[in-house]
Formats: sequence, C-alpha cells, structure tokens
Amino acid sequence: MLDKLSLILLIIGGLNWGSVGIFQFDIVAWICGGQTGIVSRIIYTLVALAAVWCISLLFRDNENNVLHDDYASA
Repeated sequence: MLDKLSLILLIIGGLNWGSVGIFQFDIVAWICGGQTGIVSRIIYTLVALAAVWCISLLFRDNENNVLHDDYASA
C-alpha cells in the first residue's frame, strides 16, 4: 500500500517537474496558492519523502521473482 502511494506521489511530482521544465508552470503552486504556501510545502515534502521511500524499491527483492525462483529450482 505504501509503495503504491509513494509511486502515485512520485508521478504527481514528475508531472509537476515536467510542466515546470517545459512550460515554466508549477501546477502544485498554482493549485495550492504559491510555492511558499503551507499546502504546497506539505505536498513538496510528501513527494520528497515518497522519493526516499522508493529508493528502497531498488534494493528490495520482488515477491514474484522469489516465487519464480522457487519453482525454477524445484
């Protein structure tokens, strides 16, 4: 559950950064009242925490791969 939530937040962050890079338009700031608004800062912080959490996905074994390896060795 936390993995999916983190990925959703990263998608939101990625789309926001894409709009900043391509159009120079910050969607989160526009929706939440500017970059210095408390809601915007909370969203930016949540996206950053989600990114830190998703680093663990790189080092975690996928459950499907573990099951697949068990069947392959039998």
